[in-house]
Amino acid sequence: QVQLVESGGGLVQPGGSLRLSCAASGSIFRINAMGWYRQTPGKQRELVATITSGGKTNAADSVKGRFTISGDNAKNTVYLQMNSLKPEDTAVYYCNADVSYWSGGHVMRTLNAWGQGTLVTVSS
Repeated sequence: QVQLVESGGGLVQPGGSLRLSCAASGSIFRINAMGWYRQTPGKQRELVATITSGGKTNAADSVKGRFTISGDNAKNTVYLQMNSLKPEDTAVYYCNADVSYWSGGHVMRTLNAWGQGTLVTVSS
């Protein structure tokens, strides 16, 4: 009922910047919050940053001051501006949404809507 599509990953040198985008579509009633998580092989998926529909943000200590999350409610889209990238930022980045959606004439809610992931590689 809800699809998330990420874009913007790629290869960047240390100290460089990338901007990730994630657009939500489907039978959306309301997006309550969106966020970015990342995962490297052999490790658990970890929180990067989140933003509520009201604009309240939260970010992991490891990215504070370097990454900025923002959203466009009209477009059901969330962005992650990543600056001063480090090799340890290399990971698959996943978009997540806490979303209320229409199903069978009722409004349902899921915190478990995920995108397919986009690879970010920071390397010289």
